[in-house]
Amino acid sequence: MTVAEAIRSYRLQFIGILLSLAVLYSAIIPSMVQWWYQDDNYSHGFIVPLIAGYFLYCRREELLNATVEPWWPGLFVLLAGLFQLLAGWLAWEYFTMRSSLITVIAGILLFVLGRRPFLIMLLPVAYLLFMVPIPYIVYDAFAFPLKMFVTKVSVTFLQSIGVIVMREGNILMFPSTTLEVADACSGIRSIMSLLALSVAYGFFLRVSPLKRLIIALSALPIAIVTNALRVIVTGILAQWWGAKAAEGFFHEFAGLAVFGVAIVLLMGLGALLGRGGKAA
Repeated sequence: MTVAEAIRSYRLQFIGILLSLAVLYSAIIPSMVQWWYQDDNYSHGFIVPLIAGYFLYCRREELLNATVEPWWPGLFVLLAGLFQLLAGWLAWEYFTMRSSLITVIAGILLFVLGRRPFLIMLLPVAYLLFMVPIPYIVYDAFAFPLKMFVTKVSVTFLQSIGVIVMREGNILMFPSTTLEVADACSGIRSIMSLLALSVAYGFFLRVSPLKRLIIALSALPIAIVTNALRVIVTGILAQWWGAKAAEGFFHEFAGLAVFGVAIVLLMGLGALLGRGGKAA
């Protein structure tokens, strides 16, 4: 029996599974969506399910024609996901509760449809992890060292071109003003968004899996370099215009411009790696 035949034959059962998931996560998913709306660090969460759905759409023919062979060990994966949900609820830990949805979906697919259909849907399912906000303890653990690194690199460059600036932690002191390198300039926000986009971008390129991995991992250095560039440009402007260079319209525009530059660099890397390449 193929997946298409199984869906037709057990339509009510599949609807029942979907309704059960909706009820089980009825309080968890809306709160996550609200987090996307309130926190700019995770605003990319709105497009992650759409991209995952498109991944699945691209492989729909292969999925519908795949043979259904229920794999009973998938039940353990499902139970692990439900235990993860319970543990997160008892500890009131949002990341554990939200990420349990992906584990539960994986368990259901393995147990109900089998390994082959699951492997076809692995990328779309795994991609959903990008929509889950990471715990702030993890966020801060990465943001602080990145912020300090960007600060040091920016000050070194500014001093090398003659800009008068001193550093005290993440504070840049100019003759006419003092600026703070905030978390937004550390690159952590860009990394999360760029990583999600780089995986999607690699999917559409006709390149080998290794090159797709390189494109995905490039999100880290690209985000750091572009955010250091943002601090450097702000520092140069602050030398002439003071604190106004880091406030208001320019600050918001700089953030958008930096992300735009990052996208261009990502696409440039993809074009470079994709020359004459074919998907493996």
